Formats: sequence, C-alpha cells, structure tokens
Amino acid sequence: MATQVIMPQLGESVVEGTVTKWLKQKGDPVQEMEALLEVNTDKVDTEIPSPASGVLLEILIPEGTTVQAGTVIAWIGEPGEAIPLEEIPAPRQRDAQTEVTAALTSTQTAATKPPSQEADLGFISPVVARMAQEHQIDLTQVRGSGQGGRITKKDVLAYLEERQKELALPETRPIWETPADGDLFRPTELVFGQASTATPPPPTPIGEQLIPLTAIRKAIAEHMITSKRTAAHVTTVMEADLSRVVAHRQAHQAEFAQQGAKLTYTAYFAAAAIAALKAYPIVNSSFTAEGIRIHPHINLGIAVSLGEEGLIVPVIKNADSLSLLGLARAIQDLAQRARNRQLSPDAVRGGTFTITNHGVSGSLFATPIINQPQCAILGVGAIQKRVVVIEDEFGNDSLAIRPMVYLSLTFDHRILDGASADAFLGEVVAELEKF
Repeated sequence: MATQVIMPQLGESVVEGTVTKWLKQKGDPVQEMEALLEVNTDKVDTEIPSPASGVLLEILIPEGTTVQAGTVIAWIGEPGEAIPLEEIPAPRQRDAQTEVTAALTSTQTAATKPPSQEADLGFISPVVARMAQEHQIDLTQVRGSGQGGRITKKDVLAYLEERQKELALPETRPIWETPADGDLFRPTELVFGQASTATPPPPTPIGEQLIPLTAIRKAIAEHMITSKRTAAHVTTVMEADLSRVVAHRQAHQAEFAQQGAKLTYTAYFAAAAIAALKAYPIVNSSFTAEGIRIHPHINLGIAVSLGEEGLIVPVIKNADSLSLLGLARAIQDLAQRARNRQLSPDAVRGGTFTITNHGVSGSLFATPIINQPQCAILGVGAIQKRVVVIEDEFGNDSLAIRPMVYLSLTFDHRILDGASADAFLGEVVAELEKF
C-alpha cells in the first residue's frame, strides 16, 4: 500500500514549511530514513527522511512551494502502484492563536451578511490572518484557491486588488511583497495601507542578470518589510571605550580556550546587553494590541552571517542565567551550527532581543531593522583606535588613543521614548567600560 509523505511540523511553533529541493525524483528508488527532500522554515534548511522504502511514485508539491504542516507532499510505494488521491487529507489545522483570533474577530465585525450565512473558513494561516486584520477584510467574502478551498495569501491579494479597483484609489510607489504560491517576488502597490497586485515586471533586458531568489532571501525580504511596516523605527547612537574589554580579553583568552570556549568580543557585548536588559526590562518586551508584554526571561538573538546566502539569527535561550564563559560557549556553538546548517527551526525562534555585529566588515555604525516582535536591536560597529579627549580625577583634559566602538540601538517608538532608549544604551556603554 502506498505511503504518504507528510510535511512535518519541525518545531513547536512552526506551522508551515517551504520545499526547497527534492533530493529524489519521481520514479527513483528510496530507502526508509534516506534523505528525501529539503524543507526551509524560518531560514533553516532541514533534510526530511523517507517514511518508507520503495519508489517515489508522485511529487505533489513542487520546489519553492510553501505548505502547512500536515499536508501530503508526495507518495511512496511499489512501482506502478496506484495512488489513492481521494484519500489525501486536508492540511491539519494548527493553532495560530493570537493572530487568527484577532483576525476572525475583525472579520466578524466587518461582515455584512448574517452569521447564519457565514461560510466555514477552515484553516487560516498566520500570514492570512494578519493581512485580514491589517486591511479589515471579511474573510467570508474571499474565495479560497488552496487545497480544500483554503484561503491563501494570493487570494487575499487578489481580493484587495478587486477592492482597490472598485474604490478607484490612486496609485502610489511600488513595494515588494511575497506571493503565497512561492513564486518570485512581484511588485505590488501600497494604497492607504492596502496592497494590490501590480503589472508584472518586464523581461530582463539583454546583458542583465536575474538572480533567482532563494528561500532564505525571500524570508529575509518578507521579515524586513513586515518589520518596517509594523514598528516605528528610531535609532540612537553612542560610543564606548573598550580599553577594559580589550585588556580583560587578552588576560583571559587562553584560560577560556582551555575550557573549550573561544572568547570573542561578541560575548562582552552580549553580557553588557543582558545587564542593561535587567536594569531596563521594558526593552525586553513586545508590543501587542492588549499592551506591552514584558518577557520574564532574556532570549538573546545573535545575528550570524551565512555569506552571500544572507543572515540568520539563532537564539540563546535564558541568556540571563549564563556567565561570560557560558555566553562565549553558547555563541561559539550557535555560530558553528548556523554555518554548518545544523540549526533546528526552534533554535531561531523565541528571541526577545537581538545583537548584530555589522562591524565585522568594517562598518562603523548602522541602523539595523528590528527583529519582530522584539522591542529593539543592538548594532555593534567596528572597533577602531581613535584619539579621544579624556579627563583625569582633577578635571584636567588630555588626548589619548583608545579602542572605541559605535553602538546603535534601533528601537520601537511605540514602546520606548528617546530618553528611555538612551538610558538603556548608556547602561550598555557603562557595562562595557567597567570590565
């Protein structure tokens, strides 16, 4: 009897995955537990093993397509065996509590027909729920084109386009939006907070190169656009004297190495940020419709570059319980697993504050984008020796050469005001200067 290959749930809060590569093709023999395909969730690629031995009879989900966990994506069986397509189950409904509940409440309020006539919406993905809430869409008015009549992001975009035509709203500047069907990015228009599908871009001119978007690049683009639309971004910049940090690192580098930890400057920035978050817990928070939710634990995200592929942010859970040695070990472990593609989807979820070290490439300071739904992100610039004015205990000024660094804090102005953000960043600077 043919065996279904199901899109697995690769993490506690992971509700969907993108098929990035089929490692076997239709008709290929496959052994049980042999790698069958690669799936991407939140920029993490995971190999999915075959649930049975046999022949890959049919691939139902092509590469580049995003589907819900629980969806049948392929069949494995004996050569020539018939596939019971009528037995393909609908995608299992996953709990998207906050966003789905809010969206359904919004759509029920906006509905124009009696409750008795409302259709069963079935599974609503978090993306569709969020769009419905943002644009005040009655989902009972949207025709679903997904499996079993499920409403997809593409359906919502099409509905918005029709609604825009009816309202005859003027055009505005183009932005980029990710289609639900997994195709390449297409331009859309933002009209008073509503997105609508625009004319496809013209063919690539002769001599120009078109680089296909990877799953990671698509995810980065969608997350960045979502963050800029969601939060009121403001950036403040301060500089810190790292003389004590440099001296401390030189004195303890060999000691840490004997204990299996590489002591990098990132560990010091992490320790200083954690101390500041303890002093100002409002920064370790998220903005919600009900109010500002302050998180009880500090889950520190550390941005790791994957080269040309992009950026990924693995999370150190309960970082506030770790010493400098523990932070150094955790940072080293996460960086290695990220670059070796060994992270699990849960390893990049649940962060409450993020640090990004853009100074690795020589950048002095930058204005990072907040990693939603967090309150802020700390940007660390390049460490440079500069001439600075210092004041002695008697108030006399003199010139000195010190290792200096610019620190930028991009924060959500819905949560923090400038004074609070400056106080927090000042605490980070103070922690670095007293090692």
